[in-house]
Amino acid sequence: MNRYSHQFVEIYQGPVAFGLSRELDESSLIVYLQKFSDDRLMEVLRSRLSNEEILHTIDWITGLLRRHFTEEEYHRLFLREQG
Repeated sequence: MNRYSHQFVEIYQGPVAFGLSRELDESSLIVYLQKFSDDRLMEVLRSRLSNEEILHTIDWITGLLRRHFTEEEYHRLFLREQG
């Protein structure tokens, strides 16, 4: 069994758009992020990103995680550690 999954993007049937409703924004964000993290896409993109872009992205993601998750949630949900 894989530790990580990207099922939402595979089953979501609704529109992908932003600014129309909070619910649609949330669903669209999941679709965008799951498409963005696709292995084939990242294989191409990673070598095209500058060092600054990589660091900015990591800083942004870790900042979100620090603001919105407890340490326990970070380990359980992001790192998928079993406690």
